[in-house]
Amino acid sequence: MKIQELPLTGEKGLAGAVAANLATVHQQLFLSWQMDRSEQVPAVQNLLTDLDVPQTTNGLTVQFMLPLAALPVLQKWSRQLFGDQQLNGSLQVVYEQHRQIWQAGRFTFDVTSKPLIYAILNITPDSFYDGGEYYHQQQWQQQIERLIHDGADIIEVGGQTTRPGGFHEISPEEEKRRILPAINFLHQRYPQVAIAVDTYKLPVMKAALDAGVDIINDVEAFDTEDKQTLLAQSSAGLVTMHSSRDREYDHLTAEMHRFFERNLADLQQAGIDLKRVVIDQGIGYSKVADGNQDSAMMRNIDQFNDFQRPILVAISRKGFGQKLLGLAKKDRLPVTLVAEAYMYLHGGRVLRVHDVAETHQLIVMLEAINHGYWNRDLNQESQDGKTNEHD
Repeated sequence: MKIQELPLTGEKGLAGAVAANLATVHQQLFLSWQMDRSEQVPAVQNLLTDLDVPQTTNGLTVQFMLPLAALPVLQKWSRQLFGDQQLNGSLQVVYEQHRQIWQAGRFTFDVTSKPLIYAILNITPDSFYDGGEYYHQQQWQQQIERLIHDGADIIEVGGQTTRPGGFHEISPEEEKRRILPAINFLHQRYPQVAIAVDTYKLPVMKAALDAGVDIINDVEAFDTEDKQTLLAQSSAGLVTMHSSRDREYDHLTAEMHRFFERNLADLQQAGIDLKRVVIDQGIGYSKVADGNQDSAMMRNIDQFNDFQRPILVAISRKGFGQKLLGLAKKDRLPVTLVAEAYMYLHGGRVLRVHDVAETHQLIVMLEAINHGYWNRDLNQESQDGKTNEHD
């Protein structure tokens, strides 16, 4: 037996456009399951019925539509039910075609199989949410320990706020003075955690790369040739952010999409492998801060899945909570988690957050729902396997 992905390139008209949209934007797979013998057909049909997917049968072939998030369940169940090496291999080929890899310095992340918690550490006196809380060495060291204990995969060190409504720009020297001790501390004490730096300044990027950081996050999207050349000479991951603080849009999604088309092309032209790049919509960086664009940009996140790059969800405790519900910063965690859940389910696999423990719970719960399919025999077999492993 084997499973193949159905090509959609030849489809025309509205049906073809809808199918292509489902496949790319909404992350649905169109698959064909070819069987060897007629007696296998009912078992395949029953398995797909338990996966709650539309299917049609023609002889020894079943065609069906599957959410990308359900692919690991199909892989596991088909191994348990059939034990067919050709089938397992064909499913792995489908998985590899849709796998999102992020190469970031010392790390290679498979965000398809494991979403990332990207923790924020602001060593600043004036960041919008936690400015001053971790400004001194003892404070930021204790916070690093908390973030790692709670499950952070990445810790981003920031020394310059870019808060909406205007901010005080510090010199590159002062920014380096703030962040380099934390970078060195992370290297020495927690080498298993990836280190990111949030900066838009070339001298700070250079110092951070010299200090061995794994990721550079630039709110200005690596907008100069010097930045692009510097990053091309490194192995660091890039977070490239869209911003519209200097302009208003007529057609938001289309113009954002064109921005990333140009930006990714520029980075690739500079010699940067796109496997190193994560994109960030820049929520909160609209010309009118915390305006209606925030919710529009949360909703349209799936319109950027066609770039096949991981998408950063960066909305932690931002001002939409105040605009919609009048919430103070300290009270915005619940509404942040709701919005993050929506964006996660629509393609955001890297969550940039202040609250790591709660985000970890969110991911565990959403992954349980994404993989929440039931077949009594197959689920029992999995449970028995787990029991035996512990005996």
